[in-house]
Amino acid sequence: MVGAQWRLAGRSEELKAFDHAWGARRCQVVVVAGSAGVGKTRLAEECLARVMKDGWKGARATATAAAAAVPLGAVAHLIPDGVDLSDPVAGFAQVARALAGTRKDRRWALLIDDLHLLDTSSAVLLRQLLDARVIRMIATLRVGEVVSAAVNAVAISSDQVHRIDIAPFGHTQVEQVLHTALGQPVGRRTLYALYSASGGNALYLRELVEGALAAGTLTSDGEIWELTEGSLATTPRLTELINARLSSTDSDARNVLEFLALCEPLPLSHVAAAATSPQTLSSLESHSVIKVTQDGKRTFVSLAHPLYGEILRAGTPPLRRRQLLLAQVERTQRFGARRREDAVRLASWQLAASNTAAPDLLVRAATLARHTHDLPRVVALLQVLPEAFQTIGTRLMLAEAVWELGNPQGADAVLVKAESQSVAESELLSIAFVRCIIRYYSLNSTDQALDIIEKTRPHVLSNAGQRALNVTEGWLRAVSGQIVKGLEILDALEPDVMQAADVNVWIWGAAIKTFALAAVGRAEEAAAWAAHAHSIFVHEQKNAILPHPSAFYMAKVLAETESGRIMRARALGERAYNEMVVAGEPFAVAYLAFYLARAEYTAGHLATARRWYAEAARLAFESQHTSARQMVLSGLAASAALLGDLDTAERAKSQAAISPRLGIYPGEERLGEAWLHAVRGNLSRARSVLHEAAIDAQKAGSVSSEMLLLTEIARLGDAAVVTDRVTELAELSQGGLATARAHFVHALATNNADLLARSASELETIGADLLAAEAAAQAASNYHCAGDKRRAAATTNHAASLADRCEGAQTPLLAPPQAASSLTKREREVAFLAAGGYPSKDIAEALHLSVRTVDNHLQHAYTKIGVTTRQQLASALNVKKTRPNSSLPTDRSAF
Repeated sequence: MVGAQWRLAGRSEELKAFDHAWGARRCQVVVVAGSAGVGKTRLAEECLARVMKDGWKGARATATAAAAAVPLGAVAHLIPDGVDLSDPVAGFAQVARALAGTRKDRRWALLIDDLHLLDTSSAVLLRQLLDARVIRMIATLRVGEVVSAAVNAVAISSDQVHRIDIAPFGHTQVEQVLHTALGQPVGRRTLYALYSASGGNALYLRELVEGALAAGTLTSDGEIWELTEGSLATTPRLTELINARLSSTDSDARNVLEFLALCEPLPLSHVAAAATSPQTLSSLESHSVIKVTQDGKRTFVSLAHPLYGEILRAGTPPLRRRQLLLAQVERTQRFGARRREDAVRLASWQLAASNTAAPDLLVRAATLARHTHDLPRVVALLQVLPEAFQTIGTRLMLAEAVWELGNPQGADAVLVKAESQSVAESELLSIAFVRCIIRYYSLNSTDQALDIIEKTRPHVLSNAGQRALNVTEGWLRAVSGQIVKGLEILDALEPDVMQAADVNVWIWGAAIKTFALAAVGRAEEAAAWAAHAHSIFVHEQKNAILPHPSAFYMAKVLAETESGRIMRARALGERAYNEMVVAGEPFAVAYLAFYLARAEYTAGHLATARRWYAEAARLAFESQHTSARQMVLSGLAASAALLGDLDTAERAKSQAAISPRLGIYPGEERLGEAWLHAVRGNLSRARSVLHEAAIDAQKAGSVSSEMLLLTEIARLGDAAVVTDRVTELAELSQGGLATARAHFVHALATNNADLLARSASELETIGADLLAAEAAAQAASNYHCAGDKRRAAATTNHAASLADRCEGAQTPLLAPPQAASSLTKREREVAFLAAGGYPSKDIAEALHLSVRTVDNHLQHAYTKIGVTTRQQLASALNVKKTRPNSSLPTDRSAF
């Protein structure tokens, strides 16, 4: 990709405002006003294009400082040949007559860019053309600029002027713009980086993206765009633009700006002390180069735009940088350095200036940085701490930060060194705990993690210490597939953290207990426990190394989803995800993306689920969190398959097959494989895969996963086979999701239209829109067959409304009412296989039928559905006609 396609996006409200203004009879001028680079010109161009489509004759002029020195310099090219302007009064009237021409119904729409720079003569001419109703005008105006009286009369003071003020893009608008420009979603981490760096300025945003594309640091894996970590940099054009913005400052102002670039934000007293003249700050603020904010009783100063700092730092010579940093260190110490964040800032400034800092300051700064989850700073501070000052605590902090930033081997090496100097029981427990986390989540070795626990036990003498090891063993067994056994251990977890030997062990165990409770069907207990554990964590987080506070929302998202409160789960997860992206927590971000994807998959919002799965996959690979990969790739495969993208689904499925397994959701790793078979028409093979997966879930005691897998089987035609087991699981489960799934499966098994219609409403209430759409579609099919046209029409409309929320999902149950409702089971099997691209010979061999019998069944299906070709059949049944690589199974029992 050479560059992005920068079509207008994110300005729908402004375009609506323009359409409304332009449609008003009195409106003669629409002014688009905003700051430099905000996108005024691009919006005005789109407005001009819209009116030209409606028959207006368009023209454009750009006012500049150079053109303003010449009368009519901006609009000279618009004046018709032969017009004599030696007499301005007669000449201007002649211009009006020439532009009007003989067609009075065709008027001019004139775009004037940078109206504030327009010369007086041009402004007077335009005013006369407006008064004569020869033209209407669209103009851009930079806010804060001084305009002449003539310009004011044209486009500011008149009651015929409508003004549209546009602000920098907000977070959602930047996401829309980037998706439109790049053609695919952008990861939230990248979105935050680009939004923060650009400040929502459209011009800066474009330059940053184009620069990253050219440098190869903004890349797509086919699903999502991501920046290489720490790779966002400026471009030559962007540097020129910002330097031009800052070039008018004098030497004293430049000194203040360089100082802020290195140290912002700073108290006003510090900045005032660095300025030679008291007028300097006022001038910089009035020109919008710096901004002054109030935080309680304290006043802070910072640069007005994030990119100003990047450009200023890049242009500050090394010795000058050192001088400014050391001066600020001295100034901060002179003011007392009493604020909590001063330790981090002093240490960072000293390191940047001289590559060294006092050891005690480094430790205090690293501790505070870890508390605020600034992991890169933790690593930077502790890696320069002299060996003689390294303690178990500093090594634990360093190891955890190194691991979360994607280097598990490096983190383990730090812990091995810590273990060699460890003497206290509490230190041994902490080291063992973190090593177990790394072994399971990144190095894919549950056995090694359990071995660490057993090797630590002989050195732990206290009962509290042994309980801590038990909790570690409990969460390890739960997440690795021994859910029931793990939960038995975790159920003994003390409700009060103060009884725990290690707060981190308690917190981690408490979080995993929520997942295990949800997995075994105790969703409401899981939700209650998640809330209790999170409240304790918030109170105790000052003593905790792991994790970020918002990470507890992973457990809440899962519990709320399984309880049947899918919309609430989505809202909780989105809020927490944004917090963790800002905090920079790769581990928690990757897993929360997975739980958000799983919630959206449950809702049936498949394009959104696919995006979250793709983001989770990218994060899992970048941060080396191997335990998440199989589940997110399988979810990606299933979502892509149900959206009809079989190439992506096949690639994701193949990657999932060679990835480690996350044992707490046994069987779900085969969802992608099953739906690939299903959308190719091989429903029997898909059901066979899901039956095997459901058995794995049952063996592990995962009620949640088994319920999901059995519901998928029911959706693919075997509802009668699984309905008893689904009903049994629903009785063992808490929450609305299990109950709604059981009602849905029972309605499919009985093929009762009324039950299906009621199931659709129940599923819609909890937010399971795709299942609701399928239930409504099947109800419509049954009403259609029964000749109940009124109910058939109503439920068809309901199904269509629900399906619209599912972002393009294609499933067998969403086939039109007449497509498959009248088919026998055998005709249905043959029809779906034929629609998937299998020849009659292969179908006959798989079903143990003759080719002639297969063709007869196929002909009957054609007649009932009303099609004449396999291509039409595939379209009617929502089947992708793609010949898969694998052959059909010949085991008759699979059907």
